[in-house]
Amino acid sequence: MLSPKISVKLIILICCLLLVTFFVISLGVGSRSVSIPTTWQAFVAYDSTNSEHLLVRYLRFPRTLLAIVIGVALGAAGALMQAITRNPLADPGLLGINAGAMVAIVLVIACMGVTDITVYMWFGLLGAGLAGLCVYLLAGLHRGLNPIRMVLSGVALSIVLLAITHMVTVNSDEKVFDQFRHWVVGSLQGRSFDVLFPITSLVLIGCILATLLARSLDIVVLGNDLSHALGANQSKIWLLAATAIVLLAGSSTAAVGPISFLGLTAPHFARYLVGAGYRRILPMSMLIGATFMLVADCIGRIIGTPGEISVGIMLSLIGGPFFIYLVRHWRVMSL
Repeated sequence: MLSPKISVKLIILICCLLLVTFFVISLGVGSRSVSIPTTWQAFVAYDSTNSEHLLVRYLRFPRTLLAIVIGVALGAAGALMQAITRNPLADPGLLGINAGAMVAIVLVIACMGVTDITVYMWFGLLGAGLAGLCVYLLAGLHRGLNPIRMVLSGVALSIVLLAITHMVTVNSDEKVFDQFRHWVVGSLQGRSFDVLFPITSLVLIGCILATLLARSLDIVVLGNDLSHALGANQSKIWLLAATAIVLLAGSSTAAVGPISFLGLTAPHFARYLVGAGYRRILPMSMLIGATFMLVADCIGRIIGTPGEISVGIMLSLIGGPFFIYLVRHWRVMSL
């Protein structure tokens, strides 16, 4: 944790200022730059005949909001996953959510010819939910839930689902592969209000559930014996936490594709800034996740001009070195 002389309020203020700064930057950067005065006019003096106003209001504004929502969701999901598995290197993908969404979406594209993101994202969410349910049943059926079995079950299921995904994509035509390729790299490109609104509703429910579980998570991370002695119902807490993770990470993955490392890194930065206690870690993970997501998206658009580098790729490039650092400093970063 940082020096106690640095207050939590100051840390939150700095993070909020960063978020606001990159929010403004996000509205203006891209293949076509838009000045700050023009961006402001797009909201206060909207002109439907002005192409820059249309670009800001109907493309970049929903994209920016969605980046924040996805960042909040993955930050919270990562904190929940690390708590219930008591594993500092855990992320939401260990529940098989990413693999479940992948196989559902590639099957829908290949078998049903669906190419509209507003349609196939619901199938992705369904696949993520079913994968999470399978992991829950495999990990706890007849023997009680166990973090190690949960992780191993998630890894095993992910391997099987990824094999199915690769089999379908390899044996499909070029159109299916191209459509799937744009989703699987993790991209915010072309996401409109039709994607933003339903995803925001699901993420809001997941965040509320996660917040209600914060106090219980502080008990769960103490271990099976101690949490049981304190009267915690671990099975109930794990089930509710897994439900929140599916809502948060499942909806995010379905909307923009698999995003690596954000769910892993945000909780660690939050823990470093505010210390232990999930009533602090959870909201700080959400704030840091939103900031990271927005920063990565802006950087990807700036250095990739006139095109862009997908936010999923940018976060992997940033998160990879951090993951190596975590492995080398396991004891330092342990829960």
